[in-house]
Amino acid sequence: MTVDRTTVFDQARRIVVKIGSGVLTGKSGLNTDRIDSLSRQIASLIDSGREVLLVSSGAMACGQKKLKLHKRPEEIPKRQAVAAVGQADLIWTYEAAFSRYNHKVAQILLTGDDLSSSRRRYLNARNTLNTLMEWKVLPIINENDTVATEEIKFGDNDNLSALITLMMNADMLINLTDIDALYSSDPRTDPDAVKIPVVAQINREIEKVASGMPGVLGTGGMLSKIRAARKVTSAGIPMVIANGTDDDIMEILFSGMAAGTFFAPCRERLSNRKCWIAFHRKPKGVLTIDDGAVDAILQKGKSLLPSGIVHVAGDFGIGAPVALHDGRENWLATGLVNYTAADIRKIMGLRSDRIKGALGQKSYDEVIHRNNMTVLGNGL
Repeated sequence: MTVDRTTVFDQARRIVVKIGSGVLTGKSGLNTDRIDSLSRQIASLIDSGREVLLVSSGAMACGQKKLKLHKRPEEIPKRQAVAAVGQADLIWTYEAAFSRYNHKVAQILLTGDDLSSSRRRYLNARNTLNTLMEWKVLPIINENDTVATEEIKFGDNDNLSALITLMMNADMLINLTDIDALYSSDPRTDPDAVKIPVVAQINREIEKVASGMPGVLGTGGMLSKIRAARKVTSAGIPMVIANGTDDDIMEILFSGMAAGTFFAPCRERLSNRKCWIAFHRKPKGVLTIDDGAVDAILQKGKSLLPSGIVHVAGDFGIGAPVALHDGRENWLATGLVNYTAADIRKIMGLRSDRIKGALGQKSYDEVIHRNNMTVLGNGL
């Protein structure tokens, strides 16, 4: 799908902006001048009639500097305490900055469980964010580090910003970092590094390039940003990586100038529910399918029948999200199953008219109906 970058920026009405720790913090803690600059730029976007959701890192780095810690603690309770100290400073600084431009802010702290455990909690979070924007209040979103455990963590704010973009059906994700683009190698160490202005498709070569560009203060380096880009572009939403230390970066981007790296969407937009199935719910298992089923799902838009399943991994119940892999372990789709893992093992490889004989009853012909399945545009 060919996308014109200038048109994308002109037509973007709802934007998610993610700001990394390296942009917000300096040697003595929060960089208040930088926060004021970014607040001015975001306020200008809102004043132009656009809606903005801000995903902000910085709490951990801010708390670390405020407590005069030379490195992040290893113990989870200590890390959570550091984040609690830093989050208070972070939101207060944003509130003071945006008030200078006559804008109100609201703090939203989320865990992965809030967006993945149930459709109801997911919708509640979305409704709250929509209400804030209707009231012209800027949501400032961060992971709730003080209560998050490994099982319910987003992983990093790059991933959180991608999930917020999908949940809110935004038109664009702008990821501001302290490097001005994706390069062929790390420009901080390689003088021959070449800027990559546009990425049409995220492949293993792009991931390999990104893996060599780590973060400094934040938890996510360039690779986590590429993974975030893969999620949103798979759903038909573009993303930009740009330099948040530039005092006019928003004006530059929305003027049509080719700043940063633009990740083009690889498909038409997915519905909100399809995004929820694919990206907000963590798969509870894996179904490996044969080439015939791969063709039926990818090329013909069909449901998954038991005859196309060759292997079942995991222990899951009815309605659980499950990843679909081909024989080469490529992740092709995610769907909600009509049968338990135990029952799928009994019926895999069988025609649908033999389900009742194997189980004693037949609730559905399909293991996953196409309406409850999201095919990934460029794989994950």
